[in-house]
Amino acid sequence: MDEFRIRAGSFPRFAAPFAAPLGLLFVACLLLGAILTNSTPLGILTGALATAAMLAVLAVKHRRLVSGTVVRFSADGVELTDSYGFRVRLRWPDITRIDVVNTRLANPRRLGRPGGVRVRVQALPSAGLVGWGERTVPPRIPGWMRERLARAPVDPATGRPEVAIPLGEFDALWERGPMGAWVRRHRPDLMGG
Repeated sequence: MDEFRIRAGSFPRFAAPFAAPLGLLFVACLLLGAILTNSTPLGILTGALATAAMLAVLAVKHRRLVSGTVVRFSADGVELTDSYGFRVRLRWPDITRIDVVNTRLANPRRLGRPGGVRVRVQALPSAGLVGWGERTVPPRIPGWMRERLARAPVDPATGRPEVAIPLGEFDALWERGPMGAWVRRHRPDLMGG
């Protein structure tokens, strides 16, 4: 069995989908701070402090994600677990393809006022394994996530949901490394030999 963890240097990639909402937060807090203090420099400081506080929250979430997210390869298949309580398992025969996996870190709904500036947190795309597998979710997940998971396709023969394991989040070049070697050993058809 081999075990891989998300690389700690991926914080900029983790934070990138939040760039637009952070920009909106900065502008909103700058304006609010400038109005309340009647000072543009204090407004800028307010915007910067609020944005820095949100970046700190993201950094804590990233640290927890990095320290607790593990993908394990074994003779049976591939399993992903994280510190929040999510677990995805794919047996080798049940993997249907290698494809782009879009990991959603936040609600895909647009933020902002109708008719005004509206932003959304983008999904994090990476290559990974997709197939009919098992998914365990923690009891308390946001409603938007529960709805999204409920809409996942289901294998008519087994009733198992379509699940994905984003190997590109662990190593962008996973196909060339030890993870790719596992896939080539057990499912060479997925990688063209």
